[in-house]
Amino acid sequence: MPQLVWFRNDLRVADNPALVAACNEDDKVEACFILTPDQWQEHDWSPARVNLILDHVEDLGRQLAGLGIPLHILQAKRFSESLDALEKLTKERSVTTVHINEEYAVNERRRDKTAHQRLQKLDIALHKYRDQTVAPVGTILTQQDQPYSVFTPFSRSWWDWVEKANPQSLAIPKPQGPKIKAPERPQTPSNFRKAPPPLVKSGEDAAHDALQEFLDERANHYKDERDFPSLNGTSLLSPYLASGILSGRQCVQAGREALKSQPSSKGIRTWLNEICWRDFYVNILYHYPRVSMHRAFKPETEELTWNDPENVLEAWKEGRTGVPLVDAAMRQLNETGWMHNRLRMVTAMFLSKNLFLDWRLGEAYFMQNLVDGFLASNNGGWQWSASTGTDAAPYFRVFNPMTQSERFDPRGDFIRRYLPELRDLDNKRIHNPSAGGTVPKGYVRPIVDLKESRKDAIARFQALKK
Repeated sequence: MPQLVWFRNDLRVADNPALVAACNEDDKVEACFILTPDQWQEHDWSPARVNLILDHVEDLGRQLAGLGIPLHILQAKRFSESLDALEKLTKERSVTTVHINEEYAVNERRRDKTAHQRLQKLDIALHKYRDQTVAPVGTILTQQDQPYSVFTPFSRSWWDWVEKANPQSLAIPKPQGPKIKAPERPQTPSNFRKAPPPLVKSGEDAAHDALQEFLDERANHYKDERDFPSLNGTSLLSPYLASGILSGRQCVQAGREALKSQPSSKGIRTWLNEICWRDFYVNILYHYPRVSMHRAFKPETEELTWNDPENVLEAWKEGRTGVPLVDAAMRQLNETGWMHNRLRMVTAMFLSKNLFLDWRLGEAYFMQNLVDGFLASNNGGWQWSASTGTDAAPYFRVFNPMTQSERFDPRGDFIRRYLPELRDLDNKRIHNPSAGGTVPKGYVRPIVDLKESRKDAIARFQALKK
């Protein structure tokens, strides 16, 4: 009578509470992963992310096979059908208990509630574990036992919790039996086959190698270099975190271990603070379900009247706005399935403030293209930039993409990489080609006046407050 581990956004054998709990029982352990391509498309999952996940499911199957645990790969279209497939498997395998790590978006929570009800009727237990954050979701609260809606006080409480709790990742379970045959890689659904080349290697070992390489070689410089898109200054671990190939606990444990030998490293501590941001946004998703239902965190901003997208949305998507840093960033996204974090803020503010287009249009486009698309972080970042969210940038804070370009790509190295039509411009003019008169062939003039559009955006927010 086996225990069943249902893998979802937790695709790893190390530090997996659901897997460890199942293996601690005396019964045989089996596992499943369910493809739901129609649901993935409705949730704006990108081909890059889906292909990384499916590549990794193959690796997960091999690792589980080495532990004597079979991985059943099931086919469905959306969540409702996934429960049919799950129920059918539990009957076929005479499962007594299903183990899952919780997910916190509204549709996922509804799916799991329904799964609990359906399994209960079959006299099958559903055991749930809080896994997606370092401090279990709902742990970090104010003194009034209320959720935080501002990052800075949340981060203070989070760091206090980390210091006291000293979270440790769980070891890989011992083999449950002899090695068995692993399943083949699931076939990529047809609507996800057009993907950019892989940004990172798949597999749990590759993720841990990338984590160690970052801590050994780049983490100390992270604080100083992370904002410069032409440098290799970021961790590039987000694709692994987004799909649970790495856990936040593993990152925090490794980072704190690295701090023991270099306690003055501001770079490592700055990077760990990004894990804290991730926890913060997952908690927001949990405590305020509306943010995963296309709603603004600040309800009053729902009254804003956004501009008609017309042709400017497509220009933004394709990197044809006439603003070099924005265009280079969007082309990086389209070509690689990833965008540098500083540029995510720049492009999001340009869309939501200068073009004054509904931030949800940009949020969806990012998710449709990012290999590390993660609802909590993507939604949180977009609402921060659009001044509609928790801990949002004040409405009067509007990044000037020309100034950002001069500051964070001073020689134009990043712009030249993605905008070859501007390659021959000098280091000053490359940030604002139209300022020199004739725009280089193949490029366009800005589709919006930065100064006037900033004033207009501020005026609209001010009118909202009145």
